[in-house]
Amino acid sequence: MPASSPPPAAPPGGAAAPTVLVVDDERNIRRTLALVLQGEGYQVAEAPSAEAALELLAHGDSPVDLALVDLLLPGMNGLDLLQRVRQDDATRELPVIVISGHATVNDAVKAIKLGASDFFEKPLNRERVLVGVKNALQNSRLAREVEDLKAQVQARYEMIGQSAAMQRLFKEIDRVAPTKASVLITGESGTGKELISRAIHRLSPRARGPFVRVNCAAIPRELIESELFGHERGAFTGASGPKRGFFEQAHGGTLFLDEIGDMDLAAQAKVLRALQSGEICRVGSEHSRHVDVRVLAATNKDLSREVAALRFREDLFFRLAVFPIKSPALRDRMDDLRALADAFMAAFCNENGLKQKGIDPMVYAALERRSWPGNVRELKNVIERAAILSGDVVTIADLPEDPHENPFEDDAQGAAGDGAAAPPGAAEPPAGAARHEPERPRLTLREFRDRAERRYIVEVLASLDWNISRAAVLLGVERTNLHKKIRAYGIKRGEAP
Repeated sequence: MPASSPPPAAPPGGAAAPTVLVVDDERNIRRTLALVLQGEGYQVAEAPSAEAALELLAHGDSPVDLALVDLLLPGMNGLDLLQRVRQDDATRELPVIVISGHATVNDAVKAIKLGASDFFEKPLNRERVLVGVKNALQNSRLAREVEDLKAQVQARYEMIGQSAAMQRLFKEIDRVAPTKASVLITGESGTGKELISRAIHRLSPRARGPFVRVNCAAIPRELIESELFGHERGAFTGASGPKRGFFEQAHGGTLFLDEIGDMDLAAQAKVLRALQSGEICRVGSEHSRHVDVRVLAATNKDLSREVAALRFREDLFFRLAVFPIKSPALRDRMDDLRALADAFMAAFCNENGLKQKGIDPMVYAALERRSWPGNVRELKNVIERAAILSGDVVTIADLPEDPHENPFEDDAQGAAGDGAAAPPGAAEPPAGAARHEPERPRLTLREFRDRAERRYIVEVLASLDWNISRAAVLLGVERTNLHKKIRAYGIKRGEAP
């Protein structure tokens, strides 16, 4: 291996040095490569044959980060070894560099097609080897990081739930995702309409294409057309150059129009034309452009009412609602609350480098008694705040007050309180007479509501001889949710109303 210019810098410290496996039947080649690589800070393992290399990969003391494989080996050759490595799930992603002194162009092509990272010819050049090894390891690391990021993104947009409402939703997504149909997703704020749209995209034939989200409510009326369809240079003041709109950016993929109910009527007409013809026209241009886009739309408004009030185009409504999906509110899927809370806690701790925290069972019961008008998004915010305030375990004391509750105000210090003037015309109490404080409410509104709910559940259960299924139907809750309330309130069978 001839000398050359100085080699690249050694791998940065702090982490374990990468291990390179050298597979060659010539002992001198193995020894030379080992000296060069060890001089640059790499760890080296050696194998005189493909069979020995496979054994080392399967049962070696430390994992291998890269393999340098000679093409001509006794027994199984280098290409056969490369193929075996690619077929094994444990080594599928291992970067392999093939080396040979008698290779043909055809051999090199075969090696690259089988997934080789590079191909070296003998006699080996020191700098070429070091640069090739460095690049192959770096590319492998970047590929792993990309896959990790994809996994994190997918986990972030994962839909969680085993309730009947979520099972129905999953079935609807599975049915519509493979089609080309437009989908209108409705539901309250915070129920996860964007998650539904991403799930449809991920399960569709367009999954490899772009997913472009547009918040129609956040774009000013005068800019919505330019943002959706793009513009040409000079189309309006400030248009210094051409710009691709969201429809063009989503070409070959999915365009998600969030808050479609807030879109201006003029823009609605042009969106309808784009959906019907598959063509858009940039602002300031006379030429149409073809776009291949699947449109998913979402809103928390009742679009049928918006149509009746002439605030939304009826023809666009029917064009979007080819397949309507309703995102269930959290109160309709309370069976999922514990799983959601656990998932939000784990995600928050991971993202912020915190030790995983537990949740006291009493916390679940308290959360299940809340009304959750903000739905899953509100639950996520409550869990994250509790995670910040808590120790190793989240307790009731760590939960923020329910902003949707209206406890009785303590008016003891009102007009008739200490030091306050008596109402006009009120007689002063006789000297020495006891002053009567205004009576304070004995229960908060939450306590009163819980007691009333408990009493009513007991009455219904007693009237139905504790038939849980019939009681759940009468109370308008799911059977599992009723079981949770019975446990939370400590209701016992045979208890008198």
